[in-house]
Amino acid sequence: MSGEIQSSLAKYRTRVDSALTRFLPALDRTGTSLEAAMHYATLNGGKRVRPTLVYSSGKALGASLDILDSPACAIELMHAYSLVHDDLPSMDDDDLRRGKPTCHIKFGEAAAILAGDALQALAFTSLAMSLRNQLPAERIIDMINELGTASGIEGMAAGQAIDLEAVGQQLTLQQLEQMHQRKTGALISASVVMGAMCSEKTDQSIIDRLRIYGNAVGLSFQIADDILDIVADTTVIGKPQGADIAMNKPTFPSILGLDGARKHAEDQRDRALDSLSGFNSNFDELRSLATFVVSRSN
Repeated sequence: MSGEIQSSLAKYRTRVDSALTRFLPALDRTGTSLEAAMHYATLNGGKRVRPTLVYSSGKALGASLDILDSPACAIELMHAYSLVHDDLPSMDDDDLRRGKPTCHIKFGEAAAILAGDALQALAFTSLAMSLRNQLPAERIIDMINELGTASGIEGMAAGQAIDLEAVGQQLTLQQLEQMHQRKTGALISASVVMGAMCSEKTDQSIIDRLRIYGNAVGLSFQIADDILDIVADTTVIGKPQGADIAMNKPTFPSILGLDGARKHAEDQRDRALDSLSGFNSNFDELRSLATFVVSRSN
C-alpha cells in the first residue's frame, strides 16, 4: 500500500505543479523580484499532501480532476504563503526550507513578506475566477469561505499567534492540540472538504464526516512533524533538525514522550479511518493517506 500512495503523491504532485505554473504570474510582470520570489516559494518542492487530499476527496465522490485543479492550487498557494511568513526572522527565524534557503534568505525579508501577501491573495482569486463557469456560485462562495476560515482567525493565523506566544511555556495536551488544530489542521481539513465540495454527490453528512477525517489527519500530521524534528536528519526533513527544541517550543514528544507521541498519532490515524467507516472503496486513497501521514519519514 505504501508504494501505491507514493505513486499517487507523485502523480498529484506533477499535476498540481503543472496547474500552479498556470496560476502564478509571469516572471517579468512587474519588473521586480516579486514574481520570482512567488515562484520560488511555491515550486521549490514539497510532498503536496494538501493538494493530494483535495484530489483524493473529490475523486472519491466523482468530481473531475480538471475542476479539482483549482482548489488544489488554492490550498497549495495558501500553504506556500504560510511557510514564507512562518520562516521570517520575526516568526520562526528559519534559514532552510525543503533543503533550500528560505524565501527571505534568497530574496530579502521585504520581498518575502510581499511574496507571501501576493500568494495569499492569489489563492482566493484563482479559486473564484477559475471555477466561475464550472460550479454554482453558491458552492464557490462556500469554498472561498472554507479557505478563508481555515487561514485566518479561526485557523492558521490564530494557531501561529498561539505558537509564538507559547514559546518557553508548558502547555497541556489539550492546549497543544487546540493550537495545532488551527495552525496545521485547519488547512488540511479544508483540503478534504473543498475537494468534496467540487462534487454534485456530496451532502452535509458527508462533509461532516470528512471534516472529522481532516481534523484527525491534520493532528496526526503535526505529531509526526514533532517526532521527525527529534529523530530525523536535516538532510531528510529539509529543515534544521531540532529546531523546535532549540526554540523551546511545546511539542507532543515534550508532553507525551516519543513513544506516547507515536501512540497519539496512531490514535488520530484510527479516528480518521473510523470516520470513513461504511464508505466504499473509492475512499481507499484517503484511507492510505491517513496511514502515510503517520508513517512518513520526512
